[in-house]
Amino acid sequence: MKKLLILAGLVLGLWGFWGEMVVAQTAPNQPKAKEFRIERSMPKEAVACIECHKVENPGIFVDWAHSRHASANITCLDCHKAEAFDPDVSQEHYKQYERADQKYGAKEYKVPISAVVTPKDCSRCHPDEAKQYSLSKHANTLEIIWKIDPWLNKGMNSDAERTTGCFHCHGTILKMKDGKLDPATWPSVGVGRINLDGSKGSCTSCHTRHRFSVMEARKPEACGQCHLGPDHPQIEIYMESKHGDIYTAHGDDYNWDAAPGTWTPGVDYRAPTCASCHMSGAGGVLTSHDVTERLSWELQAPLTVRPQDFKPFPAKTDWRKEREKMATICMQCHSKLWVENYYNRLDQVVKEYNEVYFKPAKKVLNELYAKGLLDKSKFFDERPELDYYYLWHHEGRRARMGVAMMAPDYAWWHGFYECKERYNDFMELARDLLKHNRKAYKAPDYPNATGNTKKPPEVLPTTK
Repeated sequence: MKKLLILAGLVLGLWGFWGEMVVAQTAPNQPKAKEFRIERSMPKEAVACIECHKVENPGIFVDWAHSRHASANITCLDCHKAEAFDPDVSQEHYKQYERADQKYGAKEYKVPISAVVTPKDCSRCHPDEAKQYSLSKHANTLEIIWKIDPWLNKGMNSDAERTTGCFHCHGTILKMKDGKLDPATWPSVGVGRINLDGSKGSCTSCHTRHRFSVMEARKPEACGQCHLGPDHPQIEIYMESKHGDIYTAHGDDYNWDAAPGTWTPGVDYRAPTCASCHMSGAGGVLTSHDVTERLSWELQAPLTVRPQDFKPFPAKTDWRKEREKMATICMQCHSKLWVENYYNRLDQVVKEYNEVYFKPAKKVLNELYAKGLLDKSKFFDERPELDYYYLWHHEGRRARMGVAMMAPDYAWWHGFYECKERYNDFMELARDLLKHNRKAYKAPDYPNATGNTKKPPEVLPTTK
């Protein structure tokens, strides 16, 4: 009898606990279990891609398997499938369907594919991002450098040096050769790559394949692949700044995987990365894949100008509106007075660089050319040309960008301190040449100055 009473008590207790659980789960304001599934059929051709690459390229497969694409059942075929008449179809890949050594090497799985996935391909699912990117200096960087860069226009480096150096970041002009992508143009993930479908750029410059991670693109290291070194050391400048210091200390705690368009300062991260300021939304500012928005100065140019006055690629917006956007981003963490004073300092530095360093040097350089003391046919083969280039392209950029991104060592010791030394060296040599009416020493055998100087029609189609 005693055992029966104990058993009855346990049953009643469990019944009461279960009843409380049911009430708790159905009561208002209580979290409820959610299930979110995408059920989408996968064609046999897509299965063939996955199963083949799982064996042939396990790294590719594992990256894809961990991606958001995979969780949404987006496969290789969705991105790489092409029309048979497309110019970038891989003829070599057709041979994969003639293999007898594996199950999926059969004609029934045959489908035309392109190795290159372009912004046009990505735009099928990401139209806004592709459109914004197409307007940016990133996507149009080949046009910009072919308009202004002396290394290209004067042929002062070789094609191999361009492909492995300049074009690795800026992008190549893709071409086909014997049914395959020309090795002189591929592989390339440059931000301004000219694709065979007419689109510009490569989304995998920042969202590396085949995971295409939002988290990866939000980290400063993604930008640091190209924005580094003596001429545009943004990653070094960022890491020196207070922003970079906080990122180094607390970056592991940031919510890097927040959904696109929702990454919020003070909630998901404590201090900004490059993407936070130049791309991500905050306050009333919308997310944008046009990284050239929000800029109020063209700091990489020889003479600092407003973005709409940058002749090689003038911005379509007014710098005042773009500064307001960036100020709004800044004021998520800083006071209005702090931001206004910061911009006041930047404007003063720009004025001093333009008036004290660049304009006087440019005036003397023009005088040397006018008097025939420098030869215009090439560039870099005479010392004053090189000193002038360093003054704006290396030391001058470091000074301006160091101030813009709050890195005092780059603003001064790597910047204006070295501007002074370079300016004095340039002026000393230039004045001596002018005084004695003597031509500058010209390197007779400048090495590897063999690059093609013809502007490519794919980049500048109106050029004759």
